[in-house]
Amino acid sequence: MSAEIPYITKPRPDTGLTNGKLGMWLFLASEVMLFGALFSAYVLLRVGAEEGAWPLGSDILNVPIGAVNTIVLITSSVSMVMAWASLKMEQPGRARVYLAVTLALAVLFLVVKVGWEYRPKLHHYTVWLVDGTSMDGHLDGAVDAAADHIMFVPDAEGDEHPEAMQISREQIKRISNFGPSHDNYLGIYWTMTGLHGLHVIGGVIAIAWFLVPGMALFRKDPEMYTNRIEYVGLYWHFVDLVWIFLFPIIYLL
Repeated sequence: MSAEIPYITKPRPDTGLTNGKLGMWLFLASEVMLFGALFSAYVLLRVGAEEGAWPLGSDILNVPIGAVNTIVLITSSVSMVMAWASLKMEQPGRARVYLAVTLALAVLFLVVKVGWEYRPKLHHYTVWLVDGTSMDGHLDGAVDAAADHIMFVPDAEGDEHPEAMQISREQIKRISNFGPSHDNYLGIYWTMTGLHGLHVIGGVIAIAWFLVPGMALFRKDPEMYTNRIEYVGLYWHFVDLVWIFLFPIIYLL
């Protein structure tokens, strides 16, 4: 007969925490160090940038969309708490509804992030010319690697509707979309928001598992299932907290 693992549902006498909660807090401590290093890199890059070289986030990023996604994540954090509270009140049906709401909001965050933020940046370009000038815009049509020129449509200014202009490759010093290689600002933006997005995906997988196949654990051991939801909730609150720091620092400053 196999021995039962202690402190799975009951707290340890030395820490006052279950094994799972202690493990989650230790994991989150390592996550704090990971994102702390990235935030430190952001500060060093910005402080070390030449005057006027570091762009204002609101000039490049879509602040309203970022604000909407912030509200989405905060709301999902509330619904996650309500799911756990419903389980504590022995209302599994209501808990599943709140878990489903949390899952839907997490997926909505990813859809908005990829569809309305990442995708447009990959189709938006800066062209640096050999005469020292540059312009932002988008390419007109597919690029022929063998062609001696590109067709480029500059960004509109005011009520203007610029037409595509032909730029000889001999005039181009560098061309880049608004991806990670564009400059240091977008490099740190893609790194930090991309890593955060991976954490959101991890949360989606965990919540989806406990919402569907994981319910078997609730029927077997409701207390253990409730504890597991609490651990996922701790992780999800951390993901939300990281975004609450990311949004003003990257988007507004």
